[in-house]
Amino acid sequence: MNPNRLSYTPLEWPRRLLVLAFLAASVWYLHWRLGTLNPDAPIFSGLIYAAEVFGFATALLHVFMCWRLTVRSAPPVRLDVSVDVFVPTYNESVDLVRKTLLAARGMDHPHKTWLLDDGRRPEMRALAAQLGCEYLERADNLHAKAGNLNHALKHSSGELIAIFDADHAPRRDFLAKTLGYFENKRVAFVQTPQDFYNLDSYQHRGGGGGRAVWTEQSLFFRVIQRGKDYWNSAFFCGSCAVVRRSALEEIGGFATGTITEDLHTSMRIHAKGHESVYHAEPLAFGLAPESIQPFLAQRVRWGQGAMHVWRKEGILTHRGLSLAQRLNYFASVLTYFDGWQKAIFYFAPVAVLLSGVLPMRASMTDFLIHFAPFCVLTFWVFEEVARGYGRSLFIEQYNMARFAAFAWATLAWVAPTLKFLVTAKGAPAARGAVRLTFPQWSVLTLNALAIAVGGVVYMVSPNLPLGAVVASVFWAVVNSALAIGVIAFTAITQRNRRKQYRFPVALPAELVVADGSRLSGTVDDVSENGLRFYGKLPVSLAVGDMLTGHLTLPESRVAFWGEVRGAVPLPEDEPGLKAVGLHFSTSKEGRNQLEGFLFGSDLQWVLNGYTDQVDTPMSRLMPRLVPGPGPNPLAQVRWNAGAARVDRNGPAESVLMSARSAGSDDAFVVSHNALPEQRDLVLDVSRRTDAPTCSVRLERLALNGPGGGDIAVFAYRVVSSTELPPLPAATPQADDPWEVPRRQSLPSTY
Repeated sequence: MNPNRLSYTPLEWPRRLLVLAFLAASVWYLHWRLGTLNPDAPIFSGLIYAAEVFGFATALLHVFMCWRLTVRSAPPVRLDVSVDVFVPTYNESVDLVRKTLLAARGMDHPHKTWLLDDGRRPEMRALAAQLGCEYLERADNLHAKAGNLNHALKHSSGELIAIFDADHAPRRDFLAKTLGYFENKRVAFVQTPQDFYNLDSYQHRGGGGGRAVWTEQSLFFRVIQRGKDYWNSAFFCGSCAVVRRSALEEIGGFATGTITEDLHTSMRIHAKGHESVYHAEPLAFGLAPESIQPFLAQRVRWGQGAMHVWRKEGILTHRGLSLAQRLNYFASVLTYFDGWQKAIFYFAPVAVLLSGVLPMRASMTDFLIHFAPFCVLTFWVFEEVARGYGRSLFIEQYNMARFAAFAWATLAWVAPTLKFLVTAKGAPAARGAVRLTFPQWSVLTLNALAIAVGGVVYMVSPNLPLGAVVASVFWAVVNSALAIGVIAFTAITQRNRRKQYRFPVALPAELVVADGSRLSGTVDDVSENGLRFYGKLPVSLAVGDMLTGHLTLPESRVAFWGEVRGAVPLPEDEPGLKAVGLHFSTSKEGRNQLEGFLFGSDLQWVLNGYTDQVDTPMSRLMPRLVPGPGPNPLAQVRWNAGAARVDRNGPAESVLMSARSAGSDDAFVVSHNALPEQRDLVLDVSRRTDAPTCSVRLERLALNGPGGGDIAVFAYRVVSSTELPPLPAATPQADDPWEVPRRQSLPSTY
C-alpha cells in the first residue's frame, strides 16, 4: 500500500519544533547520564538508567506512530454485498446479549445476524428465536472465541463478516459506514473505535456536570489507531469490525493458538499483503469494565496475548510485514513492559532513602540543568502528540493502577501458560479490591516509610546530600499521591451502584396520576425500567404512588406503568416536588423500542456536549495554528421538553429546549427531525413553572465532535422569541390517540 494515497492530518509545525527540542534535550540528558552512573551500585544505577532509555525509546515509537493521522470518509455501499453478523457469547447475561442482538438486527443494510453460543444455553436459543436471529452452538469450546468464530464461518456464506462482542451494540448505520471500503478488493478488514456507553466505569474519568468525559482508551482509538492506519498497521480489535471472508480463508480462519485472536489475525492478514482501514467514527457502544477486577483481568489477557503472538510470530522478524508495520506492532507489544519501568520508578526513592545509595554521581545543580528540560519536554510532547487525548495526570494514575498487571502479563513471554487469578464472581467486592490494589498499597506504604525513615536518618546521621534527600522525598511524595489516587478511585467504583446504567438523556414525557390528571414534563436519568421525571408535580404525590404515562421517542410513544420510588423536594421556601424517581414497566415491544433508542447510540454525548478531547498548552496559546476541541454550545445545557408547531393549532413535533441558565442568554432547541429555519414556529415548553407559548425563529447549529448516531439530532439556536397570548383550554377528546392505561389497569404485581 502506498501511504501517499491516503488523506491525513500531519503534526502541526509548532508541535514538530517541540518534538525536535525534545529529541535534542533527551539525547543531551541521556548522554550526560551515562557518565554519572554510580560504580558503587552498578545494578541499581543501571536499572534506573535502563528505565529512562526505555521511556525514550517508547516515546520515539509513539511519535512515529502518531505523526500523521488518517482522515477517512465512508464510501457508498453496494446493495448486493452479502453480510453475516457474528455475535459470539459464552457466559454473558440474556439482558446484555439481547441489547446487542436488537441493535445488530436493526442495522440498515440487509444482513443475517448470528448468535454464536459457546455456553450452549437454552435461554440463548430462545432469545435468538424470539428476535429472529440465527442460533449456532458447537460441541466443545476449542480455541475459545477464535474457535467459535471459525465454526460459524463453516455454517455461513456472507461475503463480509461483521463482528460484535456480546456487550457491544452497533449504531443503525454501522454497515452503511463500513461496507463501502470493501470496493477496494485489497481491503481485508475495517476496524472502528470501541466506545462505551457506561460513562461511570472504571476506565472513565470526568462527566457529571462537566464537559470532559475521558476514557483510558481514548488515546488509542482517537489517535494511535489513526496513526497506525497511515502505515497500513491498524489492528483488528476483535469487535466493532468487518472482515472479508476470502481474506480469512487465505490465512486459515481466525488465528488460534493465542488468547488474543484479534492481534494475531490482523498481523497474519497484513503479512499476506492485504490492506486494512480504520474508520475513526464511533459506530458501536459497549459495556466498559465497571470495577478494578474486570479492568485488570482484561489488560492482563491483552498483555499475555501480545506475548503469545510475539513468541509465535516473531514480530520484528515476521515475513511479509513492512518495516513500518513491524515497528507499529512492536510498539504496541512493548507497551506492556512499561509495567517494569514504572515499578523501578515507584520503588527507586525507597531504595535511595532507606539505603543511602544514590543511582548517580552528580551535583544537584548539574542534575537539574540536564533533567528539568528532559522531564518537562517529555510530558509536554506527549500531550501535544496526543492532540488533547493524552491527559497525563489520568494516564499516570492508570499507569499506577495497572503496572503490576502489565509486568505480570509480560511473564507470558517466558511462561505462556501462566494464569492471572481474578476474584470469583459473587465474592465480596471490598475483599477483591484490597487484593488487587496490593501493589498500590505497597507503593504507598514503602514510599511513606522511606520518607519518614529518610528524614529521621538525615537529621540524626546524614548519609545523603540535602539535595538528594529533597529530590528523593519529592519523588516518593509523587508516587504516594498516585497510589492514593488509585486506591481512592477504586474504593469509589467498588461501592454499591445501580444494576442498570442510567443514561443522562432528556426525553419528553407525560404522567397520568390517580385522579386522571395529565402532567407534561421531561425525563432524564433513563434506563430500561427507571427514570426521573421533572414537571409541575402535585404536592400530594408520594413515594409508593402508582401512575402511568408515556415516553416520546423519535419514532413512537412508549406507554409505561410504574411506582414512585423517590422524590426530590423543592427548597424549603417552595412547597412541592422538583422531581420524582420512578421504577416502571412496559410492554415487550415498548422495551424493544426503548432499548433500541438508548443503546448503540452516542446521543448522551451530543445532548450533553461531552468530549474526550481537551486543549493542550499549544492549542490554548496558538489556536489558529494548533487546533483544539473547539467550543460546543450544548456543553452543560439542561433540557426541558417542548412541542413545536408551524401553526398554533397544527400537529406538534416533540423537541427539547434549553433551560435558562445564569450567565447565558442563548437558547437552543434540538429535535430528531428537521425544523423550518426561515419562518416563525410556535413553541410550548413544559416546565415546573408556567412557561408562556412563544413564537421563535431558529438557526441551525453545526456541532463539533460525534454526531447523533443512528438517531438524527438537529440542533438549533433560537435567534428570536416573542411571547404569544394564551389560548382557551381545549376539551380532551375521548378518542385521544395517546391515551395510556389508567391506574386501575395496572398489573396485579403492583
